[in-house]
Amino acid sequence: MSTFADAELEAFVTAVRRDPGPTARELGAAELRRAQRGRVRTQPRGPELHAVTDLTVAGTPARHYLPVPEPRATVVFLHGGMWVIGDLDSHDRACRRIAAATGAAVLAVDYRRAPEHPWPAAVDDAVAAVRRAAASAPDLPLIVMGDSCGGHLAALACLRLRDENGPRPAGQVLLYPNTDLTLSRPSIRTKGTGWVLDADALAWGIEQWVPDPAMRALPTVSPLAADLHDLPPAVVVTAEHDPLRDEGDAYATRLAAAGVPVTHRCEPGQIHGFLTLDTITPSAHTAATRLFTDLTTLLTP
Repeated sequence: MSTFADAELEAFVTAVRRDPGPTARELGAAELRRAQRGRVRTQPRGPELHAVTDLTVAGTPARHYLPVPEPRATVVFLHGGMWVIGDLDSHDRACRRIAAATGAAVLAVDYRRAPEHPWPAAVDDAVAAVRRAAASAPDLPLIVMGDSCGGHLAALACLRLRDENGPRPAGQVLLYPNTDLTLSRPSIRTKGTGWVLDADALAWGIEQWVPDPAMRALPTVSPLAADLHDLPPAVVVTAEHDPLRDEGDAYATRLAAAGVPVTHRCEPGQIHGFLTLDTITPSAHTAATRLFTDLTTLLTP
């Protein structure tokens, strides 16, 4: 019998199981985005900050969150959404919480999405944003962070920056990340149905971003297949009831084997996407708070 992190999470998952609605394949990108925008409008805004500014970074729309006049670091944040949905508004509350909890400025990047912009457009945008952030605040530590496919993009950005001798981030924070786009890990099967994020939705998102199946195992697409030496220290947090759990756990293990300092935790009883479920379940709020503590520790000399 599966154990949930709290009763509210169990009620949420039970409700989704009872009425899952149309699939991602049935809805398509445009309708998925419209539905997400509707959900976001009902959410309370996150903490008030010193300043929040919309801007363009390396040609890409972005939003800069400044918690205090002199932040301790810069966090480049890449949102989740199967490379298809998600934007600056979908993760606005989360970015406000990150900034308020850590004292770091957060630069959220509205990278180009599939299917209009397949691989490697989002990676290009992520790398360009990191380069610009590093040049704009060279005296501040820089962290690359993302949830779900945003964690995947953060990992790929760190790999490319290493290979191109670009600016080296002080750390990478990967929250329930995609790392293996072949979807071959056991948790894809054991947690791929009935846990809110379904394996077929994952497969559909991957098809939009990397239409050629032969490319999905390449190290420039699936970071789990890459050489992981000489990468920034990492925080990798996964969730027990997540189809992506095994590939995130495997990535943390491989990073450590390559000599990369890693803080790794699998949140017990938790599901994919808990960063943006804090208004639904107290356990998601608590799990995110632990993540913010991990990030603060990463920033502490």
